Amino acid sequence: MSEIRPRFRTIDGLSIRYAESDMPRAREALLLSPWPESLYAYDAIWSKLARHAHLTAVDLPGFGHSELREDLLSPTAMGDFIVRVADEFGLEKPHVVGPDIGTPAALFAAARHPERFETLVVGTGGTAVPLNLGSPLKDWVLDEDLSPYRAMSAKAAVTAAIGGIHGYELPDVVREDYLAAYTGQRFADQLPYVRAYPAELPVLGELLPRLETPVQILAGRNDAVVPPENAEYLDLHLPNSKLDLIDVGHFAWEEGADAYADVVTRWWEAN
Repeated sequence: MSEIRPRFRTIDGLSIRYAESDMPRAREALLLSPWPESLYAYDAIWSKLARHAHLTAVDLPGFGHSELREDLLSPTAMGDFIVRVADEFGLEKPHVVGPDIGTPAALFAAARHPERFETLVVGTGGTAVPLNLGSPLKDWVLDEDLSPYRAMSAKAAVTAAIGGIHGYELPDVVREDYLAAYTGQRFADQLPYVRAYPAELPVLGELLPRLETPVQILAGRNDAVVPPENAEYLDLHLPNSKLDLIDVGHFAWEEGADAYADVVTRWWEAN
């Protein structure tokens, strides 16, 4: 039985799904959903993280079970929305955990809103310039013809993606939530977010050397979707960062749950 209990709140006119841990803590953490999953991606590490911080997890707008709005489907716009989310929940200076699509958004948020976040934990998201992505993400970003993706069942796309999770059996409630989040054309409708990478990642690259928020970079050493060179790129360009690669693939928070949670909680305790 999962400890995650999702609810909905209207933020900036959008229905946003979120979940909070039960116990109040002095430390606050804002957890951002990866793609094509949902806030249930944190199921395997929820109880461990909740011992160290009060958790607020959100499905980013357009992803998971949150409402989509086209103008938010880019890392820069999503970064600004993350700040609105923190404001909505009264999180004065939270730690942010933003794997996958949350990585460039969290970095933009911290760069454009200095002093707003205590620390970031990022990784497994495209950041490197020039673009360095593996299959199938590179195709999703660069293919000129999107008609095959519109013809493809969203559930089929998600099933294929989560079929790449190795060494971890998704609980039924988590798998069902992932599949329920992606129906109709929803997967194809989300593609503009990652298709903004070629234009936006060079802008982010220019901001990184001036980003003073402490950043823990955490990724899978064997990630074939977003190669670890993206994590190494961040560590090279950020002035206040720490890099940890763990021996798993792309879905590091599930495949290497114990190691992932250990790195995150040690980072929080050190900052």
